Amino acid sequence: MSIRQLNEAISGYHKILESEPHRDLAWAETLREKMQSQGLTVSGRPISPFLRPHFLTRKQYDHLVKASDALHSAIDRVKRMALADPALQNRMGLLPAEKMLAQIDPGYSFLAVTSLLDTHIHNGSLQFVEYSAESPAGVAYSELLGDLFYEAAPVKQFRKTHPLSKIGGSKHFLQALLKAYKEFGGKNKPNIAIVELKQPFATVDSTEYHLMAEQFRKLGYAAEIFYPDQLDYRNSQLKAGDFRIDLVYRRIPLQEFLIRYDLSHPLVRAYREGSVCVVNSFRSEMARKKAIFDLLTDDTVTAKFPALERKAIREYLPWTRVVSPTATTYGETKIELPEFILRNREKLVLKPNEDESTNTPSVRGWETDDAGWERALKVASRNPYVVQERVEETPSTFPVYNWGSMEFRDMNVDVQPHVFLGKTQSCSSYLTAAGGFSSVAGLAPTFLLEGK
Repeated sequence: MSIRQLNEAISGYHKILESEPHRDLAWAETLREKMQSQGLTVSGRPISPFLRPHFLTRKQYDHLVKASDALHSAIDRVKRMALADPALQNRMGLLPAEKMLAQIDPGYSFLAVTSLLDTHIHNGSLQFVEYSAESPAGVAYSELLGDLFYEAAPVKQFRKTHPLSKIGGSKHFLQALLKAYKEFGGKNKPNIAIVELKQPFATVDSTEYHLMAEQFRKLGYAAEIFYPDQLDYRNSQLKAGDFRIDLVYRRIPLQEFLIRYDLSHPLVRAYREGSVCVVNSFRSEMARKKAIFDLLTDDTVTAKFPALERKAIREYLPWTRVVSPTATTYGETKIELPEFILRNREKLVLKPNEDESTNTPSVRGWETDDAGWERALKVASRNPYVVQERVEETPSTFPVYNWGSMEFRDMNVDVQPHVFLGKTQSCSSYLTAAGGFSSVAGLAPTFLLEGK
């Protein structure tokens, strides 16, 4: 299917929404009620305000999978290099505790059991902008949301002329967890603990991991959600109350964990002594740093990588450097980095090496003036930051359901391929308002639009 045919299909779907019997939006209210009743909510609100799925052609998806797999292989290679090279660890900005925990063998060979990539897709091209070696957020939500939309009245009418395929990752996710557990040495059916931080001032928890635990239980595995304060380690056994824990699905970024706890915490002690299988391991934290793209886009680091991986890096990754007073390269050109950043505001973004916060926000050069950019560079020079080449966002029009009415809005789409044990098995789509002037955001189900 061509891009022109894809655009025609989207236009056809929008016409269905505006035609009888769908224009009264009774189906949309029913869909919203089903999201609420099935726990597809965040802070009590439905996870999706959108009335159209995000469609990918089979060719786009196959391209995404191939590029994602090649890039993930390169990321894995860089992580293994960094494990053996303190200089690379320093360049990535690893803290002493992160370095120490990275040296502990988790009991299995995979550096990331689960991960995802943020991707911008434009027609036949794509760009990866961030990598997350953490929880594959959106796997359970996206799969269940896809099931609801697939049976919604407008989608059923659309499917009569446009065959669709759903993309589900929950099965692959569980298989990846169990494979890591088996390699760890687990012989019995594991009790699974999903361990996450309780967010301060949160009145309603995210329900995605409650849904995931429920799915595990339906498949015959004991599974519960716990906070770190509930864990206890005695006699070589990690427990939460009377619940014996064999396998931990870690939902806690290490840096957040270390702000609240030290290395004597029961989870760390059990991990260090090999008494519990932790997924992802603390080694995966290396790739949480945005500086991983600095290493990947530096030819002196990747010169001996396989040709397929170097091609993926060259075609799909934006140039990235750790902000520091140093000389480096941009393409074939040698540059002084601070001067280059100052002179090229319109095509650069400054990002904190860790997840951004109100204290360390990302700053897009094209959205600020010269004085603001200079101030941002000073902040970035005093804190762990990277500078990254701008990746153009291409808005797409989506119908939004709000207070009983439908309106069309331009949305930026982040396609997030979910990688399990190095293989891309599914993806989700997260939408934010183009221009950043609206709070409208959320997941849209992702379907493959089949056809020639």
